[in-house]
Amino acid sequence: MIRAVALSVRPQQWVKNLIIFAALVFAHKLGDVDALLRVVAAFGVFCMVSGGNYVLNDLIDVEKDRLHPRKKNRPIASGALPLPVAAVLVVLFEGGAVALGFILDPGGLLGFVVAGYLVLMAAYSLWLKRVVILDVFVIASGFVVRVVAGAEVIEVEISQWLILCTIFLSLFLGFGKRRAEMILLDENSASHRNTLAEYTPTFLDQIIGVCTASVVTCYALYTLSPETVTKFGTTNLVFTVPFVIFGIFRYLFLLHRRNKGGSPTRVLLKDLPTLLNVIGWLAVSIGIVYS
Repeated sequence: MIRAVALSVRPQQWVKNLIIFAALVFAHKLGDVDALLRVVAAFGVFCMVSGGNYVLNDLIDVEKDRLHPRKKNRPIASGALPLPVAAVLVVLFEGGAVALGFILDPGGLLGFVVAGYLVLMAAYSLWLKRVVILDVFVIASGFVVRVVAGAEVIEVEISQWLILCTIFLSLFLGFGKRRAEMILLDENSASHRNTLAEYTPTFLDQIIGVCTASVVTCYALYTLSPETVTKFGTTNLVFTVPFVIFGIFRYLFLLHRRNKGGSPTRVLLKDLPTLLNVIGWLAVSIGIVYS
């Protein structure tokens, strides 16, 4: 049972919540112990939220997951985790996350941000994931909420450029995932996810192309914007742009040539060039920002 619970909350996917540290890093507060601890705590809150959302989504999609070549082995779909136990987990994880949000940021907005995120994700699981294009936009907005939460908990203003970069990168990965699902499931794709019947590989390639250009352009403009140059006292952040371009191109290569775009998290954790590229981007960015 414990193993089934651990698999259902999908801790390997919690790496997505690391984006909550973006505001801390780019606000020059990485050395502020109090701010760091607050963001770490907020990271834990969103890990609880993520765990509860994954269980809720699996509860709603249990019948469709049983038709999927990989998802049919998930604890709820396979019967390893009883449905009543899964329902209790949703209440404990998501209710506890909201409570911790208000405790961590008393008088602030973090608790409301967490509650709003839960409502958004519940709407996604129950309805919005069936609305073509909007389904991916909702996922992207979830990453924006995480970035905003990271800024709120340490009371700093977040760059609009960073929000734009987050939106376009999330859309890029989200539509890439949809394309990978279409290729993997083939004629069964619509029975697993309704919106896949509305997409075509060509249409998704066009959207991904727009998102690719938008991510690179927004990030490059962010590194050279007067606001960024004034804040960090240097234009050297532009030297991190090649890391972003390589990461985008590597993901496109894996998506089109290796059929590995179905899980961006799995790509990050298991594709060595991608992992090294992210580490390199972090190291160079932190070195430039804090030098």
